[in-house]
Amino acid sequence: MRIDVLTLFPEMFEGVFGASILGKAREKGLVQVNTVNFRRYSTNKHNTVDDYPFGGGGGMVLKPEPIFAAVEDLLAQNADDREGEKPPRIILMCPQGEPYTQSKAEEFAAEDHLIFICGHYEGYDERIREHLVTDELSIGDYVLTGGELPAMVVIDSVVRLQPGALGNETSAVTDSFSTGLLEYPHYTRPASYREWNVPEVLISGHHRNIDAWRREQSLRRTWERRPDLLPSAGLTAKEQQLVRKWEQERKLTSTPVDTSDTDREHV
Repeated sequence: MRIDVLTLFPEMFEGVFGASILGKAREKGLVQVNTVNFRRYSTNKHNTVDDYPFGGGGGMVLKPEPIFAAVEDLLAQNADDREGEKPPRIILMCPQGEPYTQSKAEEFAAEDHLIFICGHYEGYDERIREHLVTDELSIGDYVLTGGELPAMVVIDSVVRLQPGALGNETSAVTDSFSTGLLEYPHYTRPASYREWNVPEVLISGHHRNIDAWRREQSLRRTWERRPDLLPSAGLTAKEQQLVRKWEQERKLTSTPVDTSDTDREHV
């Protein structure tokens, strides 16, 4: 197995990757683990990898260019030697992701190549989520300063399952936010990247519309991914009506077509 970790702080992994079961697994040649500082792929003279979010708000957002460039460079390395292998799983560590479980660890342990993306600041440009990663993972309902520690947890649990390494069962809890809803999508410069455009409302400068869009996106994302959070989210009557509308639309699109008469005609 090969594991690559995109991080701004590769030094954080030195002790973890060289010690205990992880270190022994590397010594045995069971796993190859590499860290990549994606600041090297910055496209500006100051080597910055983040920018202010469109639409305003606190914090900084990781730009898409360095992340895409770093992953594409990894895929290009030794491509001939890895011909025939499955494409790598590209894993984004974030509090909005799928809760991490032992069954997920077993799933990852069967892969040939894993790439982890560790973020910092307010979040990731949404185009990273939509067009690059294959998995989003959360290790619990709490906030950390970055994705490095969660990535270490996941990598440790996966490497333990490699043949020849000591296995150990792990578990995780589901994620949530202090507001009761999952966070809305983030975007930053450039406004258009590979023909993927930032939603017009975020560039409009109309803060009331931006706030309304973000609230609705947050509500819909929670309804789609973590509906169990909605009862305690303090939704307004209008928001409750909107959720009922989405539920009705889902029922309509998932209702099977009645073909009983047609089937009888062909008996």
